[in-house]
Amino acid sequence: MKLEIEYKGKRKPLVVSSDGSRFNYLYESRLGEADVIEVQRGIYSVLLGGRSFEARVVPGGNKYDVQIGRHRFQFGLHDPREAYDGTKLGAGAGPKDVAAPMPGKVVKVLVTEGESVELDQGVVVVEAMKMENEMKAPKAGRVVRVLVKEGEAVAAGQVLATLE
Repeated sequence: MKLEIEYKGKRKPLVVSSDGSRFNYLYESRLGEADVIEVQRGIYSVLLGGRSFEARVVPGGNKYDVQIGRHRFQFGLHDPREAYDGTKLGAGAGPKDVAAPMPGKVVKVLVTEGESVELDQGVVVVEAMKMENEMKAPKAGRVVRVLVKEGEAVAAGQVLATLE
């Protein structure tokens, strides 16, 4: 599958093929192989280049928050066959969840059920590792469920709200 990966505002081609949990990739003229297994929702065990690590991944539309150890990354994956503005053709169909990228505490709920939201509008603020992280809407739509309250502890990958 041919994709584009966006990191720090720059897009580069990425070619990925998969045979179960084994992934082969071509990125910046380098061929590589990785074994990836989802051990819990949003938590992956990765073997890459002889090194093993845990990756916590929270999707938000075509953007992903990834935590590996104490390091946190945000990147986007884009299918060049889809609209260039980063929205998938037909992305408005179906509900989309907003989830916590890592364990933390809900500091502020920015929306209410029934409220309309725009793409990338703040939905919930979660404090984790002494940093506040604003979870954003993965699409424009209406908030159908808010599943957390301010002050509540949340787990990595826990759904905070659902948009329709």
